[in-house]
Amino acid sequence: MFALPFGLSLALLLVSIAFFSGIGITTIGPGGIFVTIALYSLTSLPSSQVAGTAHATFVFTGLVGSAAYLHSGEMNTGESRAIAVVLSVASIIGALVGAYVNTFVPRSLFGLLLGGVASAVGAIILYRERRGFSPIYDLDPLTRGGKIVLAGLGFALGIASGLLGIGGPVLAVPALVLVGVPMLLAVAVAQVQSIFIATFAASGYFLQGNVLLSLAVVVGAPLLLGVVVGWRVAHVVDPERLKVALGIVLLGVGPYLAL
Repeated sequence: MFALPFGLSLALLLVSIAFFSGIGITTIGPGGIFVTIALYSLTSLPSSQVAGTAHATFVFTGLVGSAAYLHSGEMNTGESRAIAVVLSVASIIGALVGAYVNTFVPRSLFGLLLGGVASAVGAIILYRERRGFSPIYDLDPLTRGGKIVLAGLGFALGIASGLLGIGGPVLAVPALVLVGVPMLLAVAVAQVQSIFIATFAASGYFLQGNVLLSLAVVVGAPLLLGVVVGWRVAHVVDPERLKVALGIVLLGVGPYLAL
């Protein structure tokens, strides 16, 4: 039941990558994408199994990350809860659509899409940290207009996450910052959203037989540990340098994945 489709050395490498990915998830948001990138680039698994197994691990990182940010107070306001609810509900529909579409996507196209997303997220992070920018929309999640924007954003993020097997925070944090949500609140809300995206996407992949439970356990355990460590880091360390490093790495791996 717990046999892995590769050797011990690769398993240990994936464990290491997962740990640091977990730190990224709760420190700055885009961290879980490295689990998906590692499963795609270091193994010969089909894209459906890469996405399905990655989403299975993100269910638990979302639960742990949400509990951590609830404990530290970021999720205790009416604004944060409104963002989390609307974004998550819309993401559920998108995640199911994305998981279904994945069955028609060949591995080569999957790599191209994953590489494009990695490069785009990296570019956004670097641009924001190096040049800075004003939000493109002043979001008020308690108004009808703000909720409509959030719903559309959540649906689009759900499709991309479900299709590519990337956690909600990878895309949600940069997107929420673009509409004026403070960084730490964006990270906290994205943890909640990721629970729903990952649960419904993983369920869809599981029904297709594309979730490798043994691999999900091996990768998920260090990922969870990293999530707890990352939450601590986010509250005691200025993450600016980490953001820049992350952006550079994502820009670097994007073209490689696309080839």
